[in-house]
Amino acid sequence: MTDLHPVRRALLSVSDKTGLIDLGKALAERGVELLSTGGTAKALREAGLDVKDVSEITGFPEMMDGRVKTLHPMVHGGLLALRDNDTHVAAMTEHGIGAIDLLVVNLYPFEATVAKGADYDECVENIDIGGPAMIRAAAKNHAFVNVVVDVEDYDKLLGDMDQHNGATCPKFRRKLAQKAYARTAAYDTAVSNWLADALELEAPKRRAFAGELKQTLRYGENSHQTAAFYTDGSGRPGVATAVQHQGKELSYNNINDTDAAFELVAEFDPAQGAACAIIKHANPCGVAKGATLIEAYKAAFDCDRTSAFGGIVALNQPLDAETAREITGIFTEVVIAPGASDEAKAIFAAKKNLRLLTTEGLPDVTAGGKTVRQVAGGLLVQDKDNGFVGMDDLKVVTKKAPTEDQMRDLLFAWKVAKHVKSNAIVYVKDGATVGVGAGQMSRVDSALIAAKKAERMADVLGLPQPLTIGSAVASDAFFPFPDGLMEAAEAGATCVIQPGGSMRDDEVIAAADEAGLAMVFTGMRHFRH
Repeated sequence: MTDLHPVRRALLSVSDKTGLIDLGKALAERGVELLSTGGTAKALREAGLDVKDVSEITGFPEMMDGRVKTLHPMVHGGLLALRDNDTHVAAMTEHGIGAIDLLVVNLYPFEATVAKGADYDECVENIDIGGPAMIRAAAKNHAFVNVVVDVEDYDKLLGDMDQHNGATCPKFRRKLAQKAYARTAAYDTAVSNWLADALELEAPKRRAFAGELKQTLRYGENSHQTAAFYTDGSGRPGVATAVQHQGKELSYNNINDTDAAFELVAEFDPAQGAACAIIKHANPCGVAKGATLIEAYKAAFDCDRTSAFGGIVALNQPLDAETAREITGIFTEVVIAPGASDEAKAIFAAKKNLRLLTTEGLPDVTAGGKTVRQVAGGLLVQDKDNGFVGMDDLKVVTKKAPTEDQMRDLLFAWKVAKHVKSNAIVYVKDGATVGVGAGQMSRVDSALIAAKKAERMADVLGLPQPLTIGSAVASDAFFPFPDGLMEAAEAGATCVIQPGGSMRDDEVIAAADEAGLAMVFTGMRHFRH
């Protein structure tokens, strides 16, 4: 028997009606009998197409508010019967079951219902039952049956039919089946995770994750690694939902770094002033606030001009022309912002390798969610680090209390430290980072590296002394010994913000008092590995 199987009878039942009429007409022109349900049948009839209701072949009306309409042997038998199995064929003949060669289904919009904040009962009503059941049945029988779950595959289906005189080939049907199972898996994932959240289950027995392909990538972190980028459907403003206006395709590392940059700059409310973050290898090499975007960019750039070369720039306000001109002064990989003026876009257009991404807004850094990391043989899943520390949460532990200006810099440094790889040390002065130490095995080394970078930049900028003199310093976790704190003091820091909680807190506080430092505890740490 040939592996090519003609499409003679199709069942169409879709929630998303995009492309439905064109598909229905194309199938009818190719002599395909159309079966359908509810609103889909109504739409096809209104377009002048002959459609048979599923209730006509099952002998049962749609009932229970549409919950029961396709769950019937006349439907599932037509999808599951093996055409080359004599027993199956005999059963079809005996019970009057007609073969269904094509199933076109997209599911109730459960994910969209959850995303719009619908209540529990409405979400439950948008859990599709018949759709996934039919999809799985048709996909299992892909040796004979085509199952289409994506609008984008309508033309591909018609193309394969035309190529094979109204039939489809086995390779095409297998591809459709794979996509179908992935869709039902993602759908069940969305439902199960929603229920886990509704039940406030911190660690459900089984946890599923799903994504939809956004793009294949040239390679991964390195050229010998294959890679692809998937979106999770959350719609969170950022690199996954941004519009790319120009420049070549983003790479794996570009996407990772752009995400890090935009999540960091979102810590700073645009209503309270412009902010800029410059990222290199997922760590900030400069972050600053300013009266204008260009002021913020220049201050961030002056923290570490060397590392900024080839970096990622994130802004918390729409890109303007003046800032765009300044950014083009050095090679920059990506700029991401919540919008951009036409003049700014025109300025960037002259830099064909510079990617400009715009979003509809900033992500909510206080929102919940999960982060996932793969380890050998498993997954580590945790809540997103949306911890927030405000002025009222700080505890002054030294004899000297920070001034109002120092407190502002301490909180700024704390926000940045949250986005620096541990061990993290961040020096800040006048609303701008002046030294960043990241990812060291010793907190002392991070303090030293950040200070050395500040010394080097003082020479570049022609300053009489490093900007760490008179700065505020943040540590993402407690100082286990006074040595790291003392390195920061020697670099010129005058005030410190850290979580506290070390067995030697008393020693560290005493050392701070002796050095004349003001120090506050947050009671919260921000490890970032």
